[in-house]
Amino acid sequence: MYIPKKYRMNHDEAVQMMKSYPFALLITVDEDLPLATHIPLEIREDEGKIYATGHIAYGNIQKKTLDQNSNVLLIFQGPHAYISSSWYEKEDVPTWNYLAVHAYGTARLLTEDELKSALDSMLKRYESHRENGRLWDTYNPGLLENQMKGIVGFEIEITSIQGAAKMSQNRNNTDYQSIVAELKKSNEQGETQVAQWMHEKRKGLFK
Repeated sequence: MYIPKKYRMNHDEAVQMMKSYPFALLITVDEDLPLATHIPLEIREDEGKIYATGHIAYGNIQKKTLDQNSNVLLIFQGPHAYISSSWYEKEDVPTWNYLAVHAYGTARLLTEDELKSALDSMLKRYESHRENGRLWDTYNPGLLENQMKGIVGFEIEITSIQGAAKMSQNRNNTDYQSIVAELKKSNEQGETQVAQWMHEKRKGLFK
């Protein structure tokens, strides 16, 4: 992905964004045909390496591209918002602010035991804080075994990460404050999240 220097995330920022926005686009190629699946992932760091774990439906033809494939792309999309040029001091054109990460890596299929462990981990992340949350050991084993027949688990070892945070870093402080103020007026979650991110980066401007 093309990223001007001023918009490049550092490694830690990109990994944190992957963890914060784990619903990603899984992209592979099958005989020149691009395949894509929207999927939640678990991101973990282990001894300096980063792994993404997930599963897709057994009937998804993309499964055959995930066994020892070293050309897998994951796209993570963070909050984004239209930026009106009417918010600038001087005449200029509008733009779009966004956070995005492209992560490349090598995929392999999970064994049955590894898939069980991955599913258990995902349930703990999304259910453990809920009242009466449904964790792995609260389910009927027969139901789980039957459901697992319908999915294929995979793990991707991330080998390269490109992170873009295009968030009006090129604007002067007056324009920057104006953009944040206008976005904060919005009822759209993405716009308010962009405002919060921008606010955090230049905290000294705001009282």
